[in-house]
Amino acid sequence: MGKIKCLVVDDEQLARTLLENFISKIPDLVLVAKCKNAIEATTIIQQGEIDLLFLDIQMPDLTGVDLLKSLRQKPLVIFTTAYAQYAVEGFELDAIDYLLKPFSFDRFVQAVNKATEYLQLKSAYNGKVATAEFNYLVVNADHRLYKIPYDDIEYIEGLREYVSIYTPEKRIIALLSLKSLEEQLPSDQFIRVHKSYIVPLLKIKAMEGNQVEIGKKMIPVGRSYRETVLKIVFNKDE
Repeated sequence: MGKIKCLVVDDEQLARTLLENFISKIPDLVLVAKCKNAIEATTIIQQGEIDLLFLDIQMPDLTGVDLLKSLRQKPLVIFTTAYAQYAVEGFELDAIDYLLKPFSFDRFVQAVNKATEYLQLKSAYNGKVATAEFNYLVVNADHRLYKIPYDDIEYIEGLREYVSIYTPEKRIIALLSLKSLEEQLPSDQFIRVHKSYIVPLLKIKAMEGNQVEIGKKMIPVGRSYRETVLKIVFNKDE
């Protein structure tokens, strides 16, 4: 993987300058552009050359959240804002991290390290998922690369910016969003049953009320997922 191409979007000049300075201190990062509003940023992002977006939330005309929601192809995002109340919404939009202003260089480096690990994993993994012969998941956790056979996965639980992958031997916590993992896993083997859970189709033993049974574990089924689960797993309409 080459250098990580960054875009800074913030309506405050001091914030843009600070981020430019921080980015310049990390050899793996390169700043492509700085924008003072979300509208300026849209054109640059649509060109598809941005890997990592440092995005303010509260901006005039179009907020950072609105910008992110409008994009079909989203770069990896680190939110930078003075408002802590937006943290939950930021993680729901699959932001890799959330920097609360004013933040230190050390905290900035922590966020960048998260993003770098994720992009490295994605780069290593992308060449494999398109090939049918690969029947395992590769994740980066605890400074190790884990190779997890699909057959070993009992269920996957989302924890905002992390996921917990449960196998018979261990629980592996990886820096991934459940949404991105759902896109990587084969849809003929795994199904999203809840906003916080993905399960293997063949390991669903039974369904009771709004829960499915996986081994000795009862996994909740979200209201919006129930119809799909009934149709795909049990070949039954609601």
